[in-house]
Amino acid sequence: MKIAVLAHIRHPIAEPFMGGMEAHCRMLCDGLRAAGHEVTLFASGRSEDVGLIPICDAPYDEVLPWKVYRGTPELAEFQGRAFDRAWEAIKASDFDVVHNNSLYPAIIDWAARDRVPCVTSQHVPPFASMRDAVISHAVDPIIGTTVTSRSQLELWDSIPNDSIDVVHNGIRCDQWIPCGRVEDYFVWTGRITPTKGTAEAARAARIAGAKLKIFGPVEDARYFTLQVEPHLTDGIEFHGHRTSEELRPIVARAKGALVTPLWDEPFGLVAAEALSCGTPVCTFDNGALAEVIGDCGFVVPSKDVGALARAMQSIEAVDRNSCRQRALTHFSVQSMIEGYERSYRKVMMAQELQAASALASNHSRTAALLA
Repeated sequence: MKIAVLAHIRHPIAEPFMGGMEAHCRMLCDGLRAAGHEVTLFASGRSEDVGLIPICDAPYDEVLPWKVYRGTPELAEFQGRAFDRAWEAIKASDFDVVHNNSLYPAIIDWAARDRVPCVTSQHVPPFASMRDAVISHAVDPIIGTTVTSRSQLELWDSIPNDSIDVVHNGIRCDQWIPCGRVEDYFVWTGRITPTKGTAEAARAARIAGAKLKIFGPVEDARYFTLQVEPHLTDGIEFHGHRTSEELRPIVARAKGALVTPLWDEPFGLVAAEALSCGTPVCTFDNGALAEVIGDCGFVVPSKDVGALARAMQSIEAVDRNSCRQRALTHFSVQSMIEGYERSYRKVMMAQELQAASALASNHSRTAALLA
Protein backbone atom coordinates (compact mmCIF):
# COMPACT_ATOMS: atom_id res chain seq x y z
CA MET A 1 0.00 0.00 0.00
CA LYS A 2 0.96 3.61 -0.50
CA ILE A 3 0.17 5.27 2.84
CA ALA A 4 0.14 8.90 3.97
CA VAL A 5 0.70 9.32 7.72
CA LEU A 6 -0.31 12.66 9.25
CA ALA A 7 1.46 13.37 12.55
CA HIS A 8 0.51 15.55 15.47
CA ILE A 9 2.58 18.73 15.04
CA ARG A 10 2.92 19.95 18.62
CA HIS A 11 6.34 18.27 18.86
CA PRO A 12 8.77 16.87 16.29
CA ILE A 13 8.84 13.16 15.48
CA ALA A 14 12.45 12.85 16.65
CA GLU A 15 14.52 11.42 19.50
CA PRO A 16 14.38 12.03 22.35
CA PHE A 17 10.63 11.76 21.94
CA MET A 18 8.56 14.26 23.87
CA GLY A 19 5.90 11.64 24.60
CA GLY A 20 4.10 8.49 23.58
CA MET A 21 2.41 9.96 20.52
CA GLU A 22 5.74 10.88 18.96
CA ALA A 23 7.27 7.49 19.77
CA HIS A 24 4.19 5.74 18.39
CA CYS A 25 4.32 7.70 15.13
CA ARG A 26 7.93 6.70 14.53
CA MET A 27 7.17 3.03 15.24
CA LEU A 28 4.13 3.23 12.96
CA CYS A 29 6.15 4.50 10.00
CA ASP A 30 9.04 2.09 10.59
CA GLY A 31 6.68 -0.85 11.11
CA LEU A 32 4.67 -0.15 7.98
CA ARG A 33 7.83 0.05 5.90
CA ALA A 34 9.12 -3.20 7.41
CA ALA A 35 5.83 -4.79 6.30
CA GLY A 36 6.52 -3.69 2.71
CA HIS A 37 4.42 -0.53 2.47
CA GLU A 38 5.44 2.83 0.98
CA VAL A 39 5.03 5.51 3.65
CA THR A 40 5.13 9.30 3.49
CA LEU A 41 5.11 11.16 6.81
CA PHE A 42 3.57 14.63 6.95
CA ALA A 43 4.92 16.19 10.15
CA SER A 44 6.49 19.34 11.57
CA GLY A 45 9.93 20.62 10.74
CA ARG A 46 12.71 19.17 12.95
CA SER A 47 11.12 15.76 12.57
CA GLU A 48 13.31 12.88 11.40
CA ASP A 49 12.03 10.27 8.93
CA VAL A 50 13.19 8.94 5.57
CA GLY A 51 9.80 9.76 4.04
CA LEU A 52 9.28 13.14 5.70
CA ILE A 53 7.42 16.02 4.09
CA PRO A 54 7.51 18.98 6.53
CA ILE A 55 4.20 20.84 6.70
CA CYS A 56 5.42 23.65 8.97
CA ASP A 57 8.90 24.98 9.69
CA ALA A 58 8.83 24.08 13.38
CA PRO A 59 6.46 22.27 15.78
CA TYR A 60 3.85 24.60 17.15
CA ASP A 61 4.97 24.27 20.76
CA GLU A 62 8.17 26.10 19.79
CA VAL A 63 6.24 28.90 18.10
CA LEU A 64 2.94 29.07 19.99
CA PRO A 65 3.31 27.11 23.25
CA TRP A 66 0.20 25.04 23.90
CA LYS A 67 -0.11 26.02 27.56
CA VAL A 68 -0.30 29.69 26.49
CA TYR A 69 -2.12 29.51 23.14
CA ARG A 70 -4.47 26.58 23.69
CA GLY A 71 -7.85 27.37 22.14
CA THR A 72 -6.69 30.63 20.54
CA PRO A 73 -7.26 31.76 16.95
CA GLU A 74 -3.48 31.99 16.48
CA LEU A 75 -2.94 28.30 17.21
CA ALA A 76 -5.97 27.28 15.15
CA GLU A 77 -4.64 29.28 12.19
CA PHE A 78 -1.15 27.77 12.54
CA GLN A 79 -2.51 24.22 12.49
CA GLY A 80 -4.99 25.02 9.74
CA ARG A 81 -2.27 26.27 7.39
CA ALA A 82 -0.05 23.25 8.10
CA PHE A 83 -2.70 20.59 7.61
CA ASP A 84 -4.23 22.33 4.61
CA ARG A 85 -0.77 22.19 3.02
CA ALA A 86 -0.56 18.48 3.82
CA TRP A 87 -4.03 17.74 2.47
CA GLU A 88 -3.37 19.50 -0.82
CA ALA A 89 -0.26 17.35 -1.25
CA ILE A 90 -2.23 14.20 -0.42
CA LYS A 91 -4.95 15.02 -2.95
CA ALA A 92 -2.31 15.63 -5.62
CA SER A 93 -0.83 12.17 -5.08
CA ASP A 94 -2.21 8.65 -5.39
CA PHE A 95 -2.18 7.35 -1.81
CA ASP A 96 -4.23 4.24 -1.14
CA VAL A 97 -5.10 5.34 2.37
CA VAL A 98 -4.46 8.15 4.86
CA HIS A 99 -3.61 7.40 8.49
CA ASN A 100 -4.67 10.47 10.46
CA ASN A 101 -2.44 10.36 13.55
CA SER A 102 -2.68 14.10 14.07
CA LEU A 103 -5.53 14.84 16.53
CA TYR A 104 -6.74 17.33 13.89
CA PRO A 105 -10.45 16.56 13.33
CA ALA A 106 -10.86 18.54 10.09
CA ILE A 107 -8.90 15.78 8.33
CA ILE A 108 -11.93 13.53 8.80
CA ASP A 109 -14.24 16.07 7.15
CA TRP A 110 -11.84 16.59 4.25
CA ALA A 111 -11.41 12.85 3.66
CA ALA A 112 -15.19 12.33 3.59
CA ARG A 113 -15.64 15.30 1.26
CA ASP A 114 -12.93 14.21 -1.17
CA ARG A 115 -13.71 10.46 -0.86
CA VAL A 116 -10.23 9.53 0.37
CA PRO A 117 -10.04 6.35 2.49
CA CYS A 118 -8.90 7.50 5.92
CA VAL A 119 -8.29 5.89 9.31
CA THR A 120 -8.04 8.21 12.32
CA SER A 121 -6.31 6.97 15.46
CA GLN A 122 -7.64 8.35 18.74
CA HIS A 123 -4.68 8.69 21.13
CA VAL A 124 -6.48 10.79 23.75
CA PRO A 125 -10.02 10.81 25.14
CA PRO A 126 -12.36 12.52 22.65
CA PHE A 127 -12.57 16.30 22.79
CA ALA A 128 -15.62 18.11 21.46
CA SER A 129 -14.60 18.86 17.87
CA MET A 130 -13.07 15.40 17.40
CA ARG A 131 -16.18 13.69 18.75
CA ASP A 132 -18.36 15.77 16.42
CA ALA A 133 -16.25 14.87 13.38
CA VAL A 134 -16.28 11.14 14.15
CA ILE A 135 -20.02 11.07 14.85
CA SER A 136 -20.76 13.05 11.67
CA HIS A 137 -19.09 10.38 9.53
CA ALA A 138 -19.69 7.26 11.62
CA VAL A 139 -21.81 5.64 8.90
CA ASP A 140 -19.39 6.46 6.08
CA PRO A 141 -17.54 3.18 5.39
CA ILE A 142 -14.45 4.86 3.93
CA ILE A 143 -13.87 6.72 7.21
CA GLY A 144 -12.37 4.49 9.89
CA THR A 145 -11.50 5.07 13.55
CA THR A 146 -9.18 3.22 15.89
CA VAL A 147 -8.67 3.44 19.64
CA THR A 148 -5.70 2.11 21.56
CA SER A 149 -7.56 0.04 24.15
CA ARG A 150 -10.92 -1.55 24.91
CA SER A 151 -11.33 0.85 27.82
CA GLN A 152 -11.50 3.72 25.32
CA LEU A 153 -14.53 2.22 23.57
CA GLU A 154 -16.65 3.26 26.54
CA LEU A 155 -15.92 6.90 25.71
CA TRP A 156 -17.49 6.49 22.25
CA ASP A 157 -20.85 5.07 23.36
CA SER A 158 -22.73 7.50 21.11
CA ILE A 159 -21.72 5.57 17.98
CA PRO A 160 -21.79 1.82 17.23
CA ASN A 161 -18.65 0.15 18.58
CA ASP A 162 -18.39 -2.02 15.48
CA SER A 163 -17.39 1.12 13.57
CA ILE A 164 -14.31 1.52 15.80
CA ASP A 165 -11.34 -0.85 15.77
CA VAL A 166 -9.18 -1.51 18.83
CA VAL A 167 -5.49 -1.53 17.89
CA HIS A 168 -3.09 -1.64 20.82
CA ASN A 169 0.02 0.47 20.55
CA GLY A 170 3.09 -1.53 19.62
CA ILE A 171 6.62 -1.41 20.96
CA ARG A 172 9.96 -2.66 19.67
CA CYS A 173 10.16 -5.88 21.65
CA ASP A 174 13.47 -6.62 19.90
CA GLN A 175 14.92 -3.47 21.49
CA TRP A 176 13.12 -3.30 24.84
CA ILE A 177 14.66 -6.52 26.13
CA PRO A 178 15.48 -8.05 29.54
CA CYS A 179 18.91 -7.26 30.91
CA GLY A 180 19.49 -10.23 33.19
CA ARG A 181 20.85 -8.20 36.10
CA VAL A 182 18.18 -6.54 38.23
CA GLU A 183 19.21 -3.66 40.50
CA ASP A 184 17.61 -2.18 43.59
CA TYR A 185 15.65 0.76 42.18
CA PHE A 186 12.34 1.63 40.53
CA VAL A 187 12.01 3.73 37.39
CA TRP A 188 9.51 6.38 36.29
CA THR A 189 9.52 7.77 32.73
CA GLY A 190 7.33 10.35 31.05
CA ARG A 191 6.52 14.02 30.73
CA ILE A 192 6.88 15.90 34.02
CA THR A 193 3.39 17.33 34.33
CA PRO A 194 0.56 17.02 36.88
CA THR A 195 -1.54 14.61 34.78
CA LYS A 196 1.31 12.08 34.76
CA GLY A 197 1.58 11.97 38.56
CA THR A 198 5.34 12.37 38.93
CA ALA A 199 4.99 13.79 42.44
CA GLU A 200 2.78 10.88 43.53
CA ALA A 201 5.41 8.42 42.29
CA ALA A 202 8.12 10.21 44.27
CA ARG A 203 5.97 10.31 47.40
CA ALA A 204 5.23 6.59 47.12
CA ALA A 205 8.94 5.83 46.80
CA ARG A 206 9.66 7.78 49.98
CA ILE A 207 6.93 5.92 51.88
CA ALA A 208 8.19 2.57 50.58
CA GLY A 209 11.80 3.44 51.40
CA ALA A 210 12.69 2.65 47.78
CA LYS A 211 15.12 4.17 45.32
CA LEU A 212 13.53 5.82 42.31
CA LYS A 213 15.06 7.13 39.07
CA ILE A 214 12.89 9.69 37.25
CA PHE A 215 13.35 10.45 33.55
CA GLY A 216 11.54 12.80 31.20
CA PRO A 217 11.15 16.32 29.86
CA VAL A 218 9.95 18.97 32.30
CA GLU A 219 6.75 20.16 30.65
CA ASP A 220 5.53 22.11 33.69
CA ALA A 221 8.46 23.84 35.40
CA ARG A 222 6.35 25.23 38.26
CA TYR A 223 4.94 21.79 39.04
CA PHE A 224 8.42 20.28 38.97
CA THR A 225 9.83 22.95 41.30
CA LEU A 226 7.01 22.95 43.84
CA GLN A 227 5.85 19.33 43.89
CA VAL A 228 8.60 17.09 42.53
CA GLU A 229 11.91 18.66 43.54
CA PRO A 230 11.19 18.57 47.30
CA HIS A 231 11.11 14.77 47.10
CA LEU A 232 14.46 14.44 45.33
CA THR A 233 16.35 13.12 48.34
CA ASP A 234 17.41 9.77 49.80
CA GLY A 235 17.78 7.86 46.53
CA ILE A 236 14.95 9.59 44.63
CA GLU A 237 16.73 11.14 41.64
CA PHE A 238 15.84 13.12 38.52
CA HIS A 239 18.00 12.28 35.50
CA GLY A 240 16.50 14.50 32.80
CA HIS A 241 15.26 13.65 29.34
CA ARG A 242 16.86 10.63 27.67
CA THR A 243 16.60 8.85 24.33
CA SER A 244 14.98 5.44 24.07
CA GLU A 245 18.39 3.89 23.51
CA GLU A 246 19.62 5.32 26.81
CA LEU A 247 16.45 4.38 28.69
CA ARG A 248 16.13 0.75 27.62
CA PRO A 249 18.88 -0.78 29.82
CA ILE A 250 17.85 1.44 32.75
CA VAL A 251 14.25 0.19 32.56
CA ALA A 252 15.42 -3.40 32.08
CA ARG A 253 17.56 -3.33 35.24
CA ALA A 254 14.85 -1.76 37.41
CA LYS A 255 13.09 -3.98 39.93
CA GLY A 256 9.84 -2.28 38.93
CA ALA A 257 8.34 0.58 36.94
CA LEU A 258 5.92 3.17 38.31
CA VAL A 259 3.21 4.41 35.94
CA THR A 260 1.05 7.00 37.69
CA PRO A 261 -1.45 8.72 35.37
CA LEU A 262 -4.00 10.98 37.01
CA TRP A 263 -6.14 11.15 33.88
CA ASP A 264 -7.95 8.63 31.69
CA GLU A 265 -4.78 7.16 30.13
CA PRO A 266 -5.72 5.74 26.69
CA PHE A 267 -2.89 3.19 26.67
CA GLY A 268 0.34 3.71 28.59
CA LEU A 269 3.26 3.05 26.26
CA VAL A 270 5.82 3.20 29.08
CA ALA A 271 4.04 0.33 30.84
CA ALA A 272 4.25 -1.88 27.76
CA GLU A 273 7.93 -0.97 27.31
CA ALA A 274 8.66 -1.97 30.89
CA LEU A 275 6.86 -5.30 30.49
CA SER A 276 8.86 -6.02 27.34
CA CYS A 277 12.01 -5.63 29.45
CA GLY A 278 10.60 -8.11 31.96
CA THR A 279 10.04 -5.27 34.44
CA PRO A 280 6.78 -5.47 36.42
CA VAL A 281 4.60 -2.38 36.79
CA CYS A 282 2.90 -0.65 39.72
CA THR A 283 0.19 1.68 38.45
CA PHE A 284 -2.85 3.74 39.29
CA ASP A 285 -6.14 2.36 37.98
CA ASN A 286 -6.82 4.99 35.32
CA GLY A 287 -7.83 4.36 31.73
CA ALA A 288 -6.21 1.37 30.04
CA LEU A 289 -3.44 0.57 32.52
CA ALA A 290 -5.16 -2.47 34.07
CA GLU A 291 -5.81 -3.75 30.54
CA VAL A 292 -2.15 -3.30 29.59
CA ILE A 293 -0.41 -4.86 32.58
CA GLY A 294 -2.84 -7.67 33.39
CA ASP A 295 -1.34 -9.75 36.22
CA CYS A 296 2.20 -8.50 35.55
CA GLY A 297 2.23 -6.00 38.38
CA PHE A 298 -0.15 -4.21 40.72
CA VAL A 299 -3.06 -1.87 39.95
CA VAL A 300 -4.08 0.37 42.87
CA PRO A 301 -6.83 2.99 43.21
CA SER A 302 -6.09 6.31 41.54
CA LYS A 303 -4.11 8.76 43.70
CA ASP A 304 -3.73 6.20 46.52
CA VAL A 305 -0.05 6.83 47.22
CA GLY A 306 -0.05 4.54 50.24
CA ALA A 307 -1.40 1.62 48.21
CA LEU A 308 1.20 2.32 45.54
CA ALA A 309 3.96 2.20 48.16
CA ARG A 310 2.68 -1.14 49.47
CA ALA A 311 2.59 -2.52 45.93
CA MET A 312 6.21 -1.49 45.46
CA GLN A 313 7.19 -3.50 48.51
CA SER A 314 5.62 -6.63 46.95
CA ILE A 315 7.01 -6.21 43.43
CA GLU A 316 9.45 -9.10 43.63
CA ALA A 317 6.50 -11.53 43.77
CA VAL A 318 5.78 -10.82 40.08
CA ASP A 319 7.34 -13.21 37.57
CA ARG A 320 9.52 -11.22 35.17
CA ASN A 321 9.32 -13.87 32.43
CA SER A 322 5.53 -13.49 32.41
CA CYS A 323 5.97 -9.73 31.93
CA ARG A 324 8.12 -10.28 28.87
CA GLN A 325 5.74 -12.84 27.42
CA ARG A 326 2.75 -10.54 27.85
CA ALA A 327 4.48 -7.82 25.82
CA LEU A 328 5.47 -10.27 23.09
CA THR A 329 1.92 -11.63 22.85
CA HIS A 330 -0.05 -8.39 22.92
CA PHE A 331 2.12 -5.35 22.21
CA SER A 332 4.61 -6.08 19.44
CA VAL A 333 4.98 -3.66 16.54
CA GLN A 334 4.02 -6.48 14.18
CA SER A 335 0.73 -7.02 16.01
CA MET A 336 0.01 -3.27 15.86
CA ILE A 337 0.77 -3.09 12.14
CA GLU A 338 -1.46 -6.08 11.40
CA GLY A 339 -4.28 -4.34 13.26
CA TYR A 340 -3.86 -1.15 11.26
CA GLU A 341 -3.62 -3.10 7.99
CA ARG A 342 -7.04 -4.62 8.72
CA SER A 343 -8.45 -1.12 9.30
CA TYR A 344 -6.86 0.17 6.09
CA ARG A 345 -8.24 -2.70 4.02
CA LYS A 346 -11.73 -2.13 5.41
CA VAL A 347 -11.92 1.51 4.28
CA MET A 348 -10.14 0.80 0.98
CA MET A 349 -12.56 -2.04 0.17
CA ALA A 350 -15.48 0.26 0.97
CA GLN A 351 -14.16 2.81 -1.52
CA GLU A 352 -13.73 0.11 -4.18
CA LEU A 353 -17.28 -1.13 -3.64
CA GLN A 354 -18.66 2.40 -3.88
CA ALA A 355 -16.72 3.04 -7.08
CA ALA A 356 -17.94 -0.24 -8.58
CA SER A 357 -21.52 0.56 -7.59
CA ALA A 358 -21.28 4.02 -9.14
CA LEU A 359 -19.85 2.55 -12.35
CA ALA A 360 -22.62 -0.04 -12.55
CA SER A 361 -25.24 2.67 -11.96
CA ASN A 362 -23.75 4.77 -14.79
CA HIS A 363 -23.81 1.79 -17.15
CA SER A 364 -27.48 1.15 -16.28
CA ARG A 365 -28.40 4.76 -16.97
CA THR A 366 -26.51 4.69 -20.27
CA ALA A 367 -28.22 1.46 -21.33
CA ALA A 368 -31.63 2.91 -20.46
CA LEU A 369 -30.94 5.99 -22.57
CA LEU A 370 -29.88 3.85 -25.54
CA ALA A 371 -32.86 1.51 -25.27
